[in-house]
Amino acid sequence: MNQQTLPLLCTRGALIFPEQELTVEVGRSSSIRSVERALRDDSEIFVTSQIDQSVEDPGIGDVYRCGTVCSIKSYRRKDDHLRVIFRGLERARCLEEKISEDVRMVSIERLKDYVVDSAALDILFKKAFAEFNDFIQQYAREGNPVRLLEQFRAGLSAAALTDSYAQLYVGDLSERARYMAELNIEKRLEMMLESLNRSREIQKIEEEINNKVKTSIEENQKDYYLREKLRAIKEELDDAPGSDIDDLKELVEKNPYPEAVKNKAREEFRHYEMLPPSSGEAGVIRSYLETLLYVPWYQRSEDNDDLQLAEQILDEDHYGLKKVKERILEYLAVKQMTNSLKSPIICLVGPPGVGKTSLARSVARALDRRFVKISLGGVRDEAEIRGHRRTYLGSMPGRIIQGMKRAGTLNPVFLIDEIDKMSSDYKGDPSSAMLEVLDPEQNYAFSDHYLEEPYDLSDVLFIATANYMESIPNELKDRLEIIELSSYTEIEKLHIAREHLIGKQLKANGLKPSQFHITDEQLLYLIRHYTREAGVRQLERVIGSLCRKSVLAVLKEGKKSVRISRKQIQSWLGHEIYEYGTKEKKDQVGVVTGLAYTSFGGDILPIEVNYFKGSGKLVVTGQLGDVMKESTTIALDYIKANAERYGIDMAFFNENDIHIHVPEGAVPKDGPSAGITLTTALVSAITGRPARADLAMTGEVTLRGNVLNIGGLREKSLAAHRSGIKTILLPKGNLKDLDDIPDSVKNEIEFIPIEQVDQAIKAALR
Repeated sequence: MNQQTLPLLCTRGALIFPEQELTVEVGRSSSIRSVERALRDDSEIFVTSQIDQSVEDPGIGDVYRCGTVCSIKSYRRKDDHLRVIFRGLERARCLEEKISEDVRMVSIERLKDYVVDSAALDILFKKAFAEFNDFIQQYAREGNPVRLLEQFRAGLSAAALTDSYAQLYVGDLSERARYMAELNIEKRLEMMLESLNRSREIQKIEEEINNKVKTSIEENQKDYYLREKLRAIKEELDDAPGSDIDDLKELVEKNPYPEAVKNKAREEFRHYEMLPPSSGEAGVIRSYLETLLYVPWYQRSEDNDDLQLAEQILDEDHYGLKKVKERILEYLAVKQMTNSLKSPIICLVGPPGVGKTSLARSVARALDRRFVKISLGGVRDEAEIRGHRRTYLGSMPGRIIQGMKRAGTLNPVFLIDEIDKMSSDYKGDPSSAMLEVLDPEQNYAFSDHYLEEPYDLSDVLFIATANYMESIPNELKDRLEIIELSSYTEIEKLHIAREHLIGKQLKANGLKPSQFHITDEQLLYLIRHYTREAGVRQLERVIGSLCRKSVLAVLKEGKKSVRISRKQIQSWLGHEIYEYGTKEKKDQVGVVTGLAYTSFGGDILPIEVNYFKGSGKLVVTGQLGDVMKESTTIALDYIKANAERYGIDMAFFNENDIHIHVPEGAVPKDGPSAGITLTTALVSAITGRPARADLAMTGEVTLRGNVLNIGGLREKSLAAHRSGIKTILLPKGNLKDLDDIPDSVKNEIEFIPIEQVDQAIKAALR
């Protein structure tokens, strides 16, 4: 094997085998220089292919080392490139690269084919002859150009046969490079036979696929013909289906619905098309399809991950509520950190008007999610949650799926309002159905009877609201993250009115800020004498009323602006509705002030006790529930058991009837927190000792005289503060709850912890 130096031409995927001709478009400046050098020196040129065709300036390390020494048969210059016809002469291997006069030259060694076993070569050649003959005959039947056919029949050497086959019929560059590098002719024939067998297998598979496609096309044409005929018949009957079904079909095929939903829809389409559109069942199917396809299955909205913006939005919309805001921001932070988080089920518990619903809207705005709301107040039927089965006339999906349809995305903020006001009857228990909705371990496959397909609710941020925690079903409470929203203090109401309510009502009534002026003093007057509530709903209504009357004054009387004074308030809103500080004016016998926690916040609860000659009966009046009635019995029995300690003659209980009355009898009252108040009032009435008018108490009592813990201390303390109470007796176990009470209240009220009834009697009675 001799060595020589030739110009290098590196192609993008073209390999030229010996005795083969190939036309190559030469465009790279380095390649053009190589061709011109070969033409100038009337020399041969070494042609090989680069391995990675995306390399713009390949070096010797980027090309196949085995290539071909070629002659240039002809060339033609065209614009900025050359069109060259090369003829392969013999195989060669490049050894090293040299640069000469800005031309890439390579040192090469020429390679020669060889045979190891002549007998094996003859057998392989005959077999290749037969296989290749079948191969090119098949190509000819399929209309493909067969360039080797005549040459092959005229007789080709085994080496020329393999080179011609590799040049013309092997498409993969790396496989062609293997043919180029293989000098053993028997090995090349084996490679050719393996390739021909592989081609035959591929051809069989293609024929099978083609037959299946042909059969499928024939079946589709048949279906199309029958459907067109059915459509024509319906049009003749003047009963053609509307385009809405066609739109729904297009919706199914063009959108990424889950495969189960697509299959369900297609099944319903087939059923629908067999029915006259005017039939009742067709209408039912159409309604079902619209529900199935317009419920979000793949649509999502992008969450806002900007924690500072979210905090700013929450602060803009609500004053205070520090714990709730912290919880929402924690959710956002964890979601941002983990990139995946099952949405927690948050339950906001608090009196009406404290901002539960508006807070849920703010959460949606902070997260940049859609907001949807349903109310469960008065829901008694399980089908309201799970939907009706389609076998019923007038069936429809449940409220959850209806809400998701309105939301239009898989990850809205979903407010479930008044979850504590559900009830149950013979139609089922809706709270049991809500378990699947609110349990993160189950709601990824929520089952709606109408929809019939499992629905994923795991990305929904559910927020429930309730007025009274004790009314939430226990099985639901276990799955909820309870966040309590307490009553507002006067100062908080003042800030909320100034920062939110006034601006909202000015905008709603078309007033400019310069046209309506009210001082903090007058706002406090409104809060104290025209509202009595835990939240600010009534306060907003009162401010709205003042704004409307201001609009009338501006338009009717020509005033440029209205300044609200106390006299103006009384003129427009009437006399004061509530008396600020409604505690007893003076100490009285048998009258003790208790504290109650209702669904509307805290309130004071005066309890009156009197006795008169009788036979020892106990009379209780005032719309009391079972718990408070039991408390009266416990209180009386405790006093009987300890009569001697309090200086009471046992004969008193047999000779007198005792009457216990809780005023405001039209308002239902219940709950375990009035026992200590009842006991103290009984002792006051029987012993004739007056009770302090500026003192209130709360706590339940046992038969042994122990005072038990209570709930709602914040609300009760706010009610006492509002009423002018100066001292509160509370169970010692509730001292930890003092942290929740605003400093403005703690600074004006003395809290005295008690453990026994005797302590309460000693502190309360003169």
